[in-house]
Amino acid sequence: MLYMLDTNICIYLIKQHPPEVLARMAGMRRGDVVMSVVSYAELRAGLEMQTMHRQRDEQVLGMLTQRIPVLPFDESAAECYGVLRSAVRDRKRNALDRLIAAHARSLDVTLVTNNENDFIAYPELRVENWVNS
Repeated sequence: MLYMLDTNICIYLIKQHPPEVLARMAGMRRGDVVMSVVSYAELRAGLEMQTMHRQRDEQVLGMLTQRIPVLPFDESAAECYGVLRSAVRDRKRNALDRLIAAHARSLDVTLVTNNENDFIAYPELRVENWVNS
């Protein structure tokens, strides 16, 4: 396992755009890339809020999670959340992004996102942008 995908990268994969993300993913083996259960929850919420193409999108999400394992948020991730919350006290930060960052840090993987500014200043968190690579 090398990478954890932020929710926006998962959405790019679902939409099959932009091509840079698809190209990077094509070079990965199963298990090299994972998704936090927090991102999965965000994707499920988006699915629940829509009315059009529901069945198709449910199938697409299922195919995505077959290729990209969804990992549970465990005790180690919770401990990292405490560290990150203490280190960056800005309450304007999205709590779900902070949970995803903690999860990535607890697994010692690189977080892949197109929203790099959401993850600035978190100690020991590696961030990569596959859109601008």
